[in-house]
Amino acid sequence: MSEIYKLSQFEYNLPEERIARFPSKERGGSRMMVIDRAKNTIEHKQFTDIIDYFGDGDTIVMNNTKVIPARLWATKEKTRAKIEVFLLRELNKEQLIWDVIVDPARKIRVGNKIYFGKDDILVAEVIDNTTSRGRTLRFFYDGYPEDFRDYLFSFGETPIPRYITKFRPVEESDSERYQTIIAKEIGAVAAPTAGLHFSREILKRLQIKGAEITELTLHTGLGSFSKIDVEDLTKHRMDTEYFKINAETVELVNESKKNNKKVLSVGTTTLRALESSVTSSGMLKEGESFTNLFIYPPYEFNVPNCLLTNFHLPSSSLLILTCSFGGYDLIMEAYRQAVAEKYNFYSYGDCMLIL
Repeated sequence: MSEIYKLSQFEYNLPEERIARFPSKERGGSRMMVIDRAKNTIEHKQFTDIIDYFGDGDTIVMNNTKVIPARLWATKEKTRAKIEVFLLRELNKEQLIWDVIVDPARKIRVGNKIYFGKDDILVAEVIDNTTSRGRTLRFFYDGYPEDFRDYLFSFGETPIPRYITKFRPVEESDSERYQTIIAKEIGAVAAPTAGLHFSREILKRLQIKGAEITELTLHTGLGSFSKIDVEDLTKHRMDTEYFKINAETVELVNESKKNNKKVLSVGTTTLRALESSVTSSGMLKEGESFTNLFIYPPYEFNVPNCLLTNFHLPSSSLLILTCSFGGYDLIMEAYRQAVAEKYNFYSYGDCMLIL
């Protein structure tokens, strides 16, 4: 009988100084831990060494979602109190309705109006309360509705995680480095961080070796990063996220699977999308939908047989997923070594390749 894991088993001690506050000087400049499940080994490499592990017939799948400037600053009507508004998801594109988080939230009620930008060029009305800090807003402005994203990109702020901004402010360079080089499908509020390591040169060198590079879309929300507050993992519920997988990716992935080649999922977001669109025979299928798949051990993976991922928060859904893929004992030992070897953790940190 498979072991049933509890949340407390995914705790570990991480010194604060191991949290990466800036990205590497150049893409591809990070360290990479290589974990071989078959050999039960852990090696310490550089990310550029990834080229040594993939070649003819292998497929590398990346998430092409693009992070929106989701953190906005506003003022409340009448009092002009400063309000932080964090965009979570677009509910209705035509009516400009969004789920958001507001801070401070206690005085933001249904019916209130809040104003954004110079000369209050954009206004939003609170139309619903969703959680203690969650609200639903309907936006209005003179150019309605064609230019709304232009407004966001003109005065919105790159949503660098709080565990970074508590150490330093958002910088202009973050708007570029907190996007992957293939980012194109607008809709994420957090970066698919494993993809941040790739430079165009590294992708080109992988292609020269014969590996296929392909893309899918999963718009990363905050649900993957939300605190799990139940010891029994079967009771945790993930937020839903939009994903889309096209025919070209399906063909490449399934061809690699049929030929017993490597299928690398670049990141946990990519992996969740792949595992959310599987046929009854275990092959990838084309599709566009929403997923709230929460992967915890024991879990039998259908599509990828390799995973590239960063080092994640203790007791997070991302660490739990990584342990499901790599094996609990091996991954927790890898994390102990990562702390001892002074790897950098989280969004701008180093990564691990699980084979």
